[in-house]
Amino acid sequence: MGLRELKRERTRRLISDKAFELFSDHGFGRTTVEQIAAAAEVGPSTLYRYFPTKETLVIEFVEDSLFGAIDWLREQPAELELPVALAQVIDRVLDRMQSNPDRVRTVYELAEQTPSLSAHLTDAIWRWRKDLSTELVRRSAGSALTAKLAAGTTMNVIEIVVETWVGDPAGPSIKALAREALQLFEDRGIPLPSATR
Repeated sequence: MGLRELKRERTRRLISDKAFELFSDHGFGRTTVEQIAAAAEVGPSTLYRYFPTKETLVIEFVEDSLFGAIDWLREQPAELELPVALAQVIDRVLDRMQSNPDRVRTVYELAEQTPSLSAHLTDAIWRWRKDLSTELVRRSAGSALTAKLAAGTTMNVIEIVVETWVGDPAGPSIKALAREALQLFEDRGIPLPSATR
């Protein structure tokens, strides 16, 4: 990464961090773009260049966590078995989430309080499922239906593990919850509807 890219990434991170401080202190609705720009010592136009909306400031961390894992999967050899690949995708997403628990909890709190944020988060999740299923089809991991089911299940594991972890800060670690969830699948401990004939 060159000096210019490094400076851009530093500016982007500073804007994002300052926005989260203000959102935590004053709430999403009461924090203005001008306040965020002033806290980050940039102009509003610079802020908009990095983040087109206030909502993108909040979900950017989640999007980076999710889509970074798909970027990683695209670089893996085609021989990587599907269950192993998907377990590693889950692991990578959760590692990133666990690296900043305060931010993840703030995202969840803000999304619960703000319909526009909730909508942006839902959109990001659906885009991720679609991208993952496209990658699974590209890797010849079965039919489009199989790929969509695998992507949906993978996202459900991530969502439920993170939601459980956020809701019980004193409870098990995010990794322990993920291991438990994947073990339930392996042991067929999750009831599934039987096929209609």
